[in-house]
Amino acid sequence: MKTLIKLFLTASLSFFILDMLWLLLISKKLYQDYLGTLLGQVRIGPAALFYVLYVLGMLFFAITPALAKESLSYAWLAGGFLGLLCYATFDLTNLATLRDWPVLITVIDLVWGTVITAVVSAITVATAQYFNWR
Repeated sequence: MKTLIKLFLTASLSFFILDMLWLLLISKKLYQDYLGTLLGQVRIGPAALFYVLYVLGMLFFAITPALAKESLSYAWLAGGFLGLLCYATFDLTNLATLRDWPVLITVIDLVWGTVITAVVSAITVATAQYFNWR
C-alpha cells in the first residue's frame, strides 16, 4: 500500500506540474482564441476529480503493469496509448457533437494527451525503479 501511495503522489505531482505548464503558459491563448465562447470559470471540484481518476487510470493501465514487467518502454507505450484513448474520447466526441469545434484543437489535444500520459508514466516508473519501490 505504501508503494501505491508513493506511485500515486509521484504521478500526480508530475502530471499536475506538466499540465499546469501546458494550460497556463503554452496553450492558454490558443484555447482562448479557438474556444473563447465555450470557456467558463474553472471549477476546482470537477478538475480535482479528473486528476485523481486520471492518475488512478495511469497507475492501473500503465504504471503498475510496467513495473511488473520491469519495462520502462512499456510505461511509455501503454501510457501514450492510454493518453490517446482518453483525450480522444473527449475531443472526438466534441468534434462529433459540438458545432464549430475546431479540428486543430482536437489534433493538438490528442498529441498532448499522448505525450503527457507517456511522460508521466515513464517518470513514475523510472522513479520507482531508481528508489527500488516494491
